Amino acid sequence: MFNTLTEELVVCGFNAVEALGQMHPERINRLFLREDRFPVFTRVCKGLAERRRPYKVCENEELERISKSYHHQGVVAMIQAPEQIPLEHDELDQWSAENLTGIVLDSVGNDHNLGAIIRSAAFFDAHFVVLSERDEASFLTTSAYRVAEGGMEYVEIRTVRNMVGFLRSAGKSMTVIGADPHSRLRIRDMKSLIPERKTGIALVVGNEEWGLDPDIKASCSILMRIPGIGALESLNVAQAATLFLHELYEL
Repeated sequence: MFNTLTEELVVCGFNAVEALGQMHPERINRLFLREDRFPVFTRVCKGLAERRRPYKVCENEELERISKSYHHQGVVAMIQAPEQIPLEHDELDQWSAENLTGIVLDSVGNDHNLGAIIRSAAFFDAHFVVLSERDEASFLTTSAYRVAEGGMEYVEIRTVRNMVGFLRSAGKSMTVIGADPHSRLRIRDMKSLIPERKTGIALVVGNEEWGLDPDIKASCSILMRIPGIGALESLNVAQAATLFLHELYEL
């Protein structure tokens, strides 16, 4: 939920707010919490008091009203609305030089999928997530934060205006893997194709309905699929991303 008057975003859910308080407590403008959650957030509340920012102990009814959600899990933080940060060429060079793994989202368009993908990215040590400025999923919503379960605080989220141009640039110094259900190569072929991690890796996943755009596919170094029995064409994009990220983590 976005508050247009204060330009704040609601972050709710215990894991999401706890990670925010541990990693970026300075981003919290206001905090509302149940009494039983107070011991976990004592340090955050102390920091808010030192910055002369409010916190309040509330009952569930008030937390539901503030967050507009039943999924608050006893704590609600108000943060300044996250900005879309454009990717800089220097960052791409650094990611490649450090052999980092990341994920690129092409028209995923669903904030729940975005949150689930970011959760998996953080779990499997993927350093960056790249979004298109024109993709609705690039808006970091309350739902995305909650579903990410704290993962937002552990990945670098950047946006690009021209996704094809970005992938072509990335392919000069990184291995760009596209998830494509029609590819000849299977996900298990990854270890033989990339026996040693000598470059950064960018995994590209697309829209659940139409997959990767043809120009996006053409910009990938390798296309791979997740094999199944064929009853369904593909997995949910967040599930597919998780399987790919696990394989990349095991390289």
